[in-house]
Amino acid sequence: MTKQVSNLITHVLNGTIQSVKKVVPVPINVTRPTLFTEPFIQDSIGVLIGLTGDVLGRVMIVGDEKIFMGISEKMYGMQLTGDMLESFSGELGNMIVGNLITNLGENRLTIDITPPTVFIGETKISGFDKALKLPISIEQMGELDIFLILENS
Repeated sequence: MTKQVSNLITHVLNGTIQSVKKVVPVPINVTRPTLFTEPFIQDSIGVLIGLTGDVLGRVMIVGDEKIFMGISEKMYGMQLTGDMLESFSGELGNMIVGNLITNLGENRLTIDITPPTVFIGETKISGFDKALKLPISIEQMGELDIFLILENS
């Protein structure tokens, strides 16, 4: 791995952590990222957002309904369910990844994002060689996993 690619990965990881801390209005605890090389199954709610420009790849935010409901309650004063929860999940992904690209823009990287794709229920995720899995524990709510699939790494 070249130093330039290593620096890019570090910027993306740090920017992701900063974004989650800025968007999610409760304390979080970030666990060390791990390399993920095999397809995986998500079984509740996931959001996929593509990255284009100076950084190519995808960001996936995966968690169970309980965590998305908890975040919605902290942000809007009520737990969302059903179609509203699905919509909120996509919007939460937009907010987190939007903040990420703003952070990366401060490092002179130009990045655009695709509209979010929300998937509900058991879904097999494949089509990547490697990803970084960033586990995030949100106080009194549970775990949220962010997968960073960077194509130029």
